Amino acid sequence: MNIKSTWLLYLCAMMLFILTLPCEAVFVSPPKDPMPFIEEIFPQATHIGEKQRISNDESAPFAWVVYQDKNVLGYAFETNDIAKIPAYSGEPVNMLVAIDPQGNYLGVKVLEHHEPIILTGIPESKLWEFTDQYTGLHVSDRLKVGGSSSDNIVNIDGLSGATVTVMVMNDAVTKSAKKIAARLNIIDLEALNRLPMATIKHDVYQPASWQALTGDGSIRRLYLSREAVDEAFVGTEAEHIDAAAPEQKSAMFAELYYAQANIPHIGINLLGESEYQWLMAQLAPGEHAFIVLGNGYSFKGSGYVRGGIFDRIQLLQNGDTISFHDLDHFRVTDIYATGAPKFKEMSIFIARAHDEFNPGADWQLELLVRRQMGAIDSTFTSFKGDYHTLDKYVSRPAMPEPEAELSLTQQVWQDKQVEVIILLFLMLLLVATLIFQDILVRHPTFLHNFRHIFLIVVVVFIGWSWGGQLSVVNVFTFLQALMSDFSWDLFLLDPVIFILWCAAAVTIMMFGRAVYCGWLCPFGALQELLNVFARYVKLPQIEPPFAVHERLWAIKYLILLALFGMSLDSMAVAEQMAEVEPFKTTFLLKFDRQWPFVLYAVSLLVINLFNRKFFCRYLCPLGAALSVGSNLRLFSWLKRRPECGQPCKTCAKECEIQAIHPDGSINMRECHYCLDCQVTYFNEQKCPPLKKLARKKNKFQEKEIPTVDVS
Repeated sequence: MNIKSTWLLYLCAMMLFILTLPCEAVFVSPPKDPMPFIEEIFPQATHIGEKQRISNDESAPFAWVVYQDKNVLGYAFETNDIAKIPAYSGEPVNMLVAIDPQGNYLGVKVLEHHEPIILTGIPESKLWEFTDQYTGLHVSDRLKVGGSSSDNIVNIDGLSGATVTVMVMNDAVTKSAKKIAARLNIIDLEALNRLPMATIKHDVYQPASWQALTGDGSIRRLYLSREAVDEAFVGTEAEHIDAAAPEQKSAMFAELYYAQANIPHIGINLLGESEYQWLMAQLAPGEHAFIVLGNGYSFKGSGYVRGGIFDRIQLLQNGDTISFHDLDHFRVTDIYATGAPKFKEMSIFIARAHDEFNPGADWQLELLVRRQMGAIDSTFTSFKGDYHTLDKYVSRPAMPEPEAELSLTQQVWQDKQVEVIILLFLMLLLVATLIFQDILVRHPTFLHNFRHIFLIVVVVFIGWSWGGQLSVVNVFTFLQALMSDFSWDLFLLDPVIFILWCAAAVTIMMFGRAVYCGWLCPFGALQELLNVFARYVKLPQIEPPFAVHERLWAIKYLILLALFGMSLDSMAVAEQMAEVEPFKTTFLLKFDRQWPFVLYAVSLLVINLFNRKFFCRYLCPLGAALSVGSNLRLFSWLKRRPECGQPCKTCAKECEIQAIHPDGSINMRECHYCLDCQVTYFNEQKCPPLKKLARKKNKFQEKEIPTVDVS
């Protein structure tokens, strides 16, 4: 069998692999109906409500309420309705999340995704195993993918080969669950921002008049006119009940003065020393007293006489309500502060320890005004007066700095900081190699050894350990992002891929496609190392004639155009057909997948043993995409001589990927920057022009005349 027929046989076999590949690769994950999953998670459910907002607020999220008879079993919701976070593909992963009324996760199910690594790589069963980890956890837990658990963080196992995807999924699950739980008052997000408990200063007291106490804000006033109350009832059924006549509109309806009575400066001046000490003796630890003085509308009413609860007055703090019972009330007989007016009602109310009142936080006094519309029916409205405790009365602890909640991007970069540092060092080392290439190529043994070690590091670490293999899918994702809502967050989610893309972009601008394909591509490095071994054991190398070789270059550009056209219509289909790249099989999944994918990748590597970098030269759509910008490169540091190509063809014959034309010119769209031609360029023993020049020097070199001894 001659070389041409052998070559055609290999080429036909490769085309057969490519054509049969889509039969296994085209796997579509259609959107799933959430209802069967809800029924599975809640087997005891007797009724599942319609999907609707969980409150009347238009900003409230949508959810299903699940019942067993009249009892609420839990809530189910979709993450895309609440926290729509783009994943690796640029599209979010939509999940159904179910929680019980106490905020415990009951189940998480994937409804729809567009992740290429899962569509045609990792089986969905692995994804389900990941989501099963949420069952039994609580919405208030701080969950982190990977790492180790700590007192404040609960660790959940990641998914090898799809780390970015599951981290985005975790972010969507936790954010949506917390928003739902907060709306349902299962958790109190505001409590995280509450001021720490303050203490009252008991050594702050000096005599003060009524005017001084009201003037500095120690005592606050709530004043209501008849007109203000009438306006509050406008639009209600009680609008005209007990409404004031026009001439009575400006008259007082209610006037309340209020303060915190267990503050010594306030309590002693209002109640007197002995009465204040008696009041303090009534207070248990954690309890606080408030004095309310009023004229006009009664703030006590008569409800407390019948039911023991004061239904016209209450305190508000941090969203909590403090109500008072008859046992929390003491009458005040006299006010000792000079200049104090007369009041119809004077009372002290006690906030008990379980109310957790904070004397250092702002609070409000709320007065409820009720209008009776018959023997039974009534309606009411409320008026609030603010109170801020003066700094001189309390000691406020410093607000603790909350632990910074890292964004998903920050968390990923923090977790990958070792890989980032090593990768940046490798990039600097490569740049230094390119800058000083003219020096290094004069030491071929060192350069070849250095290059082989560098390629081993690329394969083992960047490829197999870190999954840092660029793909043509990344190019399509970037183009789609440019045409839609561009966001750097999508690309920053994978630090290794991001740094490699930055390195590829910089080196393309400076040197062309060659540097990435020749130095940083893990699959390209793996092929080169295998071919080096094949040549070492003297396996025969098959090279097509340059005319055939030149036409085979076009295949990868045709593949690129076909994939690009598919991406314009359906990114999901383009991602699936991009399996023409064996990168995912080789590095992300490490050959652990269906046999056609493994057979395809292994076949490419076997062919590479006999034809160096077969896939890179003829089939790689990523290489074709990167070569588009090669003509824009700023530098051309690969040196050539006038004799290159005519008559000298040494470099063209020695170029192991045939990137040098017979005329001696280097095709930078196909060059992989191995620097072998530059080693020859500076080698006086291999470069014919240099050898010829050396012979000329030797020919005309003046011979030394021996000394004659005439003695």
